[in-house]
Amino acid sequence: MKKILMVLTSVSELGASGEPTGYNVAEAAHPWKVFRDSGHFVDFASIKGGQPPRDTVDTDDPIQVQFTEDETTRAGLYNTARVEVVDPEQYDGVYLVGGHGTMWDFPNNEGLQKLVGAIYNKGGVVGAVCHGPAGLLDVELHHGLKLLSGKDVAAFTNDEEVAVGKDKVIPFFLADKLTEQGANHIAADNFEENVQVSELLVTGQNPASAAGVAKEMEKLLAEVIHQEKAAEEEAAEAEAE
Repeated sequence: MKKILMVLTSVSELGASGEPTGYNVAEAAHPWKVFRDSGHFVDFASIKGGQPPRDTVDTDDPIQVQFTEDETTRAGLYNTARVEVVDPEQYDGVYLVGGHGTMWDFPNNEGLQKLVGAIYNKGGVVGAVCHGPAGLLDVELHHGLKLLSGKDVAAFTNDEEVAVGKDKVIPFFLADKLTEQGANHIAADNFEENVQVSELLVTGQNPASAAGVAKEMEKLLAEVIHQEKAAEEEAAEAEAE
């Protein structure tokens, strides 16, 4: 079993627009199911801690319904830890859930930057979907380079922002910021699934990509498990000799 931390926004309003927002439930629920079905432990954190605001639940989606009704998950979401108090050594992977609110509180958050960087530095898997990659901005690794430098990434595109009418509301275009920090932003058609894997970083373009991000993270975690077992067997054989 591996431990995976899902990080959520604490922003409940889109800037000064008065429009409510929160974490995208589909982008949380579908990866949660992938991780849980694989036998991994899932924990939650948010920028401010406590109960994070959530966006609309699609009651026609059984996975979203299952996520919101699961007692263990509800308990975990009721009082999430603040990102700066989370011990990265406790987790094998971190997944940044999207939602437009992340555009305001994920960037420039030192606690989130340190958490993501520490998990990646120790060989953990980092995933993010839609607007979640906003939490990858300015993350520095142990060698001083930015996490995004040279990485292939996917995120909500400029065209998708225009299509959903948020281009005048958001503080910046995420795809442009990712490119500015040295990432190779790869875009698919609007609202089509698009998942990019670059070393231990997995990113997705939109809600349709959320489950795919989790599945690719799962593959990387499975490789880690395989390597750990091989190392244990090798150590046991050496001791027997």
